[in-house]
Amino acid sequence: MQKVDVLIIGGSAAGLAAAITARRHYPDASIALMRQEDRSVVPCGIPYIYGTLGSPERNLLPDAVLDKNDVELLVDRATDVHLSAKYVSTESGASAHYSRLVLATGSLPQIPPIAGSDLSGVFPIQKNVEHLSSILASAQSARSAVVVGGGFIGLEMADELRKLGVGSVHVVEALPHCLALVTDDDVCGTVEAELSRLGIDVRTSQQAAAFLGRDRVEAVELANGDRLDADIVILGIGSRANVELARRAGLEIGPTGAIAVDAHMRTSDPAVFAAGDNAEKISFFTGEPVRTMLASVATTEARIAAANLFAPRRENPGTIGVFSTKIGDLAMGQAGLGTRGAEQAGIPYVVGEAESITRHPASLPGAGMLHEKLIFRRETGELIGGQAYGADEAGEAVNVISAMIQARMTANQIATFQMGTHPLLTASPVAYQPVNAAEIALAQMMLDQSGPGVHWIPSVAWTRGEAGTT
Repeated sequence: MQKVDVLIIGGSAAGLAAAITARRHYPDASIALMRQEDRSVVPCGIPYIYGTLGSPERNLLPDAVLDKNDVELLVDRATDVHLSAKYVSTESGASAHYSRLVLATGSLPQIPPIAGSDLSGVFPIQKNVEHLSSILASAQSARSAVVVGGGFIGLEMADELRKLGVGSVHVVEALPHCLALVTDDDVCGTVEAELSRLGIDVRTSQQAAAFLGRDRVEAVELANGDRLDADIVILGIGSRANVELARRAGLEIGPTGAIAVDAHMRTSDPAVFAAGDNAEKISFFTGEPVRTMLASVATTEARIAAANLFAPRRENPGTIGVFSTKIGDLAMGQAGLGTRGAEQAGIPYVVGEAESITRHPASLPGAGMLHEKLIFRRETGELIGGQAYGADEAGEAVNVISAMIQARMTANQIATFQMGTHPLLTASPVAYQPVNAAEIALAQMMLDQSGPGVHWIPSVAWTRGEAGTT
């Protein structure tokens, strides 16, 4: 029986981050990472295999980082965790004894109970090279494709199939808008307009009723009776936490179906930690369980878990939820709550929005328009969410918004934020988007506090504001 101080099960983003962090905090510990795949793919890069990278082999997490950090790689599938004896048995018949265990088993794709889901050419998104290669081979000869699910993975897949040269690409989304679960309707509409400009057919408020074909998929029948030709179907309807190993071991499972953890990422067994898609998430804003599956969240949790293995050093403040994507020429992202999320949480809110060119003057090369929308608690002015869309800077803009949320900054603090600007790199300091969005929100708050009869509203060309309540 092999013995290690730290055993990590799972080789994707959370597992890799846990291994690196454990080595940094516990330099003398023996550390091993076990995964069942011979090669581990970059999860967020999966859609880009098809139209941009051209091969799963160009989307791999580097094993060299394990060697560099003196982490032993075990390629095997863990079958059972024996909590009382502190060891893991494997498919090969081997076993590994641990002092501390980190479960980073991730998630599994949801397979809808739709007739024809087992046809050849109907693909869920699985995180292994062989499966992803099969999708690529099928997509390269496809003339028509249907993506079921209008979340950001589904939309990225649709755009990449278009780039690959698939002539007809459809997206079928059951909700009224694509991305409706993660962002507000105005941003959803902007994304859908870009999809339409790219020639991607979007069917919202529609459901796939059946996948048609003999041995291989030929079409998708919608609930309204429409029929869409399909040489390939991509299932992008979400994932579920991979908790089978934890459940068999007897670890507590939380209300969202993920492994229950405390603020130190410790499970119901004090020697076992969990991080990533398989671990329960608690909202930064409400303290209630939430379902958020993002590689960025997974790596943050892994860094918390691994630092705490032998002594409590870090606490999880709760999941903010930050994502970004790019469809065609439109980059967009969100951090924290949108207006829909604030309403669902029962939080009265105020919104400030600002839009400006990302260079000054606008005639400089690389200039593009970036729109930012910030959402604040009405009573306190604390930032609870924000969105950015337009130029490529949207990705880093939402990271800045997330930092402000985690610091619990108020609209007044953001309005007096000391930014750095440069003509070739940022918007003008006069038109800097988050500062102006905060100013607009503050103006709305002052109107609310002043009561009726007050008519002063600032007029600035690059801004606009609105307020909302539950």
